Order: sequence, then structure tokens, then C-alpha cells
Amino acid sequence: MGGPLEGVRVVELAGIGPGPYTCMLLADLGAEVVRIDRATGSRPAPDAGPHWDLLVRSRRSVGVDLKSPDGVELVLDLVARADALVEGWRPGVAERLGLGPDDCLARNPRLVYGRMTGWGQDGPLALRAGHDIDYIALSGALWSIGRAGEPPVPPLNLVGDFGGGGMLLAFGIAAALVEAQRSGQGQVVDAAMVDGAASLMTMTHAMHHLGMWNDDRAANMLDTGAPYYEVYETADGKWFAIGAIEPQFYAELVSVLGLQGEKLPAQNDRSQWGAMKERFAAIFRTRTRDEWAAAFEGTDACGAPVLSPWEAHEHPHNAVRETFVEVAGVRQPAPVPRFSRTAASISLPPSPSGLHADEVLGDWGVDEERIASLRKSGAID
Repeated sequence: MGGPLEGVRVVELAGIGPGPYTCMLLADLGAEVVRIDRATGSRPAPDAGPHWDLLVRSRRSVGVDLKSPDGVELVLDLVARADALVEGWRPGVAERLGLGPDDCLARNPRLVYGRMTGWGQDGPLALRAGHDIDYIALSGALWSIGRAGEPPVPPLNLVGDFGGGGMLLAFGIAAALVEAQRSGQGQVVDAAMVDGAASLMTMTHAMHHLGMWNDDRAANMLDTGAPYYEVYETADGKWFAIGAIEPQFYAELVSVLGLQGEKLPAQNDRSQWGAMKERFAAIFRTRTRDEWAAAFEGTDACGAPVLSPWEAHEHPHNAVRETFVEVAGVRQPAPVPRFSRTAASISLPPSPSGLHADEVLGDWGVDEERIASLRKSGAID
């Protein structure tokens, strides 16, 4: 069998960042996702090699001129045969093109219409530009990340774009598809990165309400305040991470560091955290990263070497689990999550825009004569 979403058809109105990530997740899980790219006026060669953008893997591309009435009508015809649509434009753009929710649901009342924006479809900021750093700033997530006395540190664009955005939109679409099977009705899924980033902070809010979270940055258990949840430099200038939160794991950490039997402060005596961090740091500087990895192996002391993205595939655990795979000569993260019976897979390497027009449109019921007419008018590449 294919992935768990085999048989689901999705129209992707191409965008950047979190929208393509949503569609990559759906496609890796077996959905047939057709990417509607911007027409360029020329078709790629049939033997064009893989495209560089891994986020567009596992799906085929059609180049369409969405300023052409014929191009819009073609997309609406595809929507009529689809289960879901994904768009990531600013609010109102899809409506102006004639591809908004009302237009699409009129063609297909069962359609799940997924929308990805930073600020959401409404609100004072809805029409403003922004990026991941802005969305996580407004959600409260960025404020909590960083060292004491230093500015907050952007965690790449993982929290807003991909965690709070693309992943949650994929989850929302999957949930709405399940509901549509029961009700026979589609709906709009409004995924805003600011909302998603706020949701990811739920546990932090709980800890604050319980009096377990200090307002000062880097003064808490999970924000590098605690000596047992920290990253330490090693003798070779590399880094080692520890996260020994539970008392039994902390006891193992103390043992691996050679401090067993010494009279140490209580694990959560915050007045002593600074001194303990200095002591741990001095110990970690006595061995290389890989020597510490060997020392922690086989223990529950919750330690791990900090690997670069380019060496992570070499770690024995990642290698055994095939966390990274190679497709068309490019190493990349494997599809997630894992399924015991309907395995996910990368069905196609990333491909150039507009490469698959004839085969996709034929598969979706568009006859050859119409394809030729659309190409002649410039509505498709």
C-alpha cells in the first residue's frame, strides 16, 4: 500500500516556506498533491534534473498563468476533482484571482480549503508583511528564548514557519478531511503562524500559572537557567547537551561527571544553579565531545552530542532508524511520522516548475485538445 493519505487529492497554489512544507508532509504520506506554479512561458526539458528545493519533493508541478481567465478556470476544474486545496498568500489575494473559498467551495462543496498566513485572515495585522521572527515575537515565544542579559535568540524559523505554521496546517487539513467524510461538507482551515506559535507555548503558560516559571530569561528549568538542562563546550571546541530533569536522571548525570559521593546542593536549589553550571562547564571542558558521548552511552543521564545538520546522519541511532535518506543524490530528512502498515515515502525528487503539465492534466481528466489550447493561449507552460 501507499501512505495513509493515498487516494487524497490536493491542489497546492504554490507559495514559500510553511505552505510548501504542509504539502510536502501530505505528499510524503501518500496524498497526490499537484503544485500550481507560476507560468514562466517556457517548459522545462523532460529530462530536467532534480530541483534544489527539498520542500517541493513528492509532487508534480503545472505552470499556470493565474492572471488568465483560462488558467483560473483550469484550476477550478482541478479543484472540482480535489479533496483539499492549500494557499499561502496574503488575505484577499486568492479572492481577487477568483480562487477564494467561496469560488472553490461552489465548485466542490466537500473541499477542505487550507489557508496559511502569518497573522491570520483577520485582525489589525492581517494585511501586513511579516516573517517567522515577527510572528513568534508577537506570540510570546521569542521572549523566552535566549541567555540572561542578552537579546532573545531566533530559533531559526522552526517555531513560526514550520512548527506553528506548516505542521499545524497539515494537521488541520487532515482533521478536516476526516470530518468531511462524516458530514459531506468542506470548510476553511485558517492556520496563522502567530496562533500556532502561541499554541506551542501552552506548557510554558501552565508553568507560569503554577509559579514554576520566572519572568527573567535563562532563569528557568528549560531556558538554560538550570545546570542540568544546558549545552556545554567540550575540549575540542564542540558542544554537548544535557537534559537530566528527573531526580533519577540527575543522579546518573552526577555519576557520569564523577561527582557521586560529594556533598552537592539540592538539584533545584536555584541559588546554587550558577555555581553548579560553572562546575559542570569546567568538567565538560576536560574531554572532547565524542569522548563525552562515549561516557554517556548506556546511561539515562540524558546527554547527547550536539551534531551539525550535515553530520547528524552519521550517528548510529539515526543511521539505524534511517532518519535521513538519500534521493537523487541528495541527503535529506526522511518522511515523518512512521506508520506500521502504510509507510510514507518520498515519491519524487524536487522538480522544476511546470515539468508535469501534460501528465498531470491528463490524469485529472483534462483532454489533449484542451491542453493544447491552454498552452497555445499561454494559460499553461
